[in-house]
Amino acid sequence: MNPFETLRFAVGGLAANKVRSGLTMLGVLIGVAAVIILLAVGNGSSQAVKDSIEKLGTNALTVSSGGGFGGQSTATSTKPLTVDDARALADPASAPDVESVAPEVTTSQTALYDGTSHSVNQVVGTYPAYFKASNSKVAKGDYFSADDVLNSRKVAVIGSTTATDLFGTASPVGRKIVVGGTPFTVVGVLETKGGTGFQDPDDTVIAPLPTVQNAFTGFGPISQILVEAKSADATTPAQNEITTVLMSQHGIKDSSALDFRVSSQASLLTTQASTNKTFTVLLGAVAAISLLVGGIGITNIMLVTVTERTREIGIRKAIGAPKGVILGQFLAESTLLSLVGGGLGVVGGLVGSRFTIVGITPVVIPQSVVWAFVIAVAIGLFFGSYPANRAASLRPIEALRHE
Repeated sequence: MNPFETLRFAVGGLAANKVRSGLTMLGVLIGVAAVIILLAVGNGSSQAVKDSIEKLGTNALTVSSGGGFGGQSTATSTKPLTVDDARALADPASAPDVESVAPEVTTSQTALYDGTSHSVNQVVGTYPAYFKASNSKVAKGDYFSADDVLNSRKVAVIGSTTATDLFGTASPVGRKIVVGGTPFTVVGVLETKGGTGFQDPDDTVIAPLPTVQNAFTGFGPISQILVEAKSADATTPAQNEITTVLMSQHGIKDSSALDFRVSSQASLLTTQASTNKTFTVLLGAVAAISLLVGGIGITNIMLVTVTERTREIGIRKAIGAPKGVILGQFLAESTLLSLVGGGLGVVGGLVGSRFTIVGITPVVIPQSVVWAFVIAVAIGLFFGSYPANRAASLRPIEALRHE
C-alpha cells in the first residue's frame, strides 16, 4: 500500500469518529498553544524588565539598605540610609566619579482632583538630580528646582498614568491635586516609560524630599539613594567610592559586614536575566505537562479505536495485509491527530500571543513555535506506536472472532 492510500485510510478512520478525533486534537492544540503562549509571556516579562532597567541609563547606581543581595549581611546591626549619607556621597573630594546624588523616600497615597480619586502606586520624595539619574524626562511643564527643595514647596511632577487617571485629556500643569490630604501644584508631567507588567512606572507623583517627609514619611531613614556616575566607564570607580564613603559613615571596617548594597544596572540585568530564565523554564515545564496529557489522550483514543476495529483488522490480515501495513495505518492516524492538533495549536498560540496577558505583552520565541510543533508530532508517533503495534500484532483468527 502506497503512502497516499495509507493517508486516505487514516483520514477515513478519523472521520468515522469526528467528535472523538476532534477532542483528541483539542488536547494537543491546547498543549502546543500553552507552550508557545507561556514561553512568550516569560520572554515578554524578561524583555519588559530589561527595558525598564536600561531606561535608567548605564551609569546609574542604586544604594539600598541591607548587605548583599536579598539584604543578607554578616553585620551585627544594620544602620539605615539617611540624608547625611547622601550628602557625603555628593562631596566631590570623597567621590570624584559621582556626578549627582538623589536620596529618595517612597510611599503610596491617594490623589484627588475635582472629585476624581486615584490610588498612586508610588509617591517619591527626592532632589531634582533624580530626574536625570533615572532618565525621567518631562513631556509637559518642567521639573521642580533646588529652590523648591530648600523651601519645601508643595509642587509635584506626575507620571503619565496618574495624569490620565486624574485629568483625562486636560493639561495638569498648574493645577492643584490633593495627595494624602496635602495639596500639591503640578508643575510637570513625565514622558511615558511603559510598564513592566507588575508595576506601572508611570503611576507616580514626584515631589521635593522635605515636602514628602513632612507630609507623609517623617524625617527618619530614606528608602534608597540614586547615584549617577560621571560616565559609563566611571561606574565601577564610583561604586568603589560609594562603598568607601558609606563604610566610613556607618563606622564599618570589615568589607564583608556591609549594611548596605550598591547595585549597578549591569548587576541588575544579570540578576534579572537569571531570574527570568528560571521563570520562563518553569512556565515552559507547566505548559509541557499539558502537551504530555494530550499525548496520553492520543494513546487512549487509539487503543479504543483498535478495540473497535479488531474485526476489520482481522479481515484485512486474512486477505493478506502484512503487519507493516496495519502498523503504518494506525501510526498514520495518531500522527495525523498530532499533526493537525499541533498545527492548530501553533495558530492558536500565535494569535493568543498578540494579546496582553496580566499586563505583560508576550514576545514569541520563534524556536518555541518550531519545537512545540515538532514535539507534538513526535508525541503522536511515540504515543501512537503502542496501539499501532498492538493492532499489527493481532492474530487474524482471534481478530475475526472478536464481536
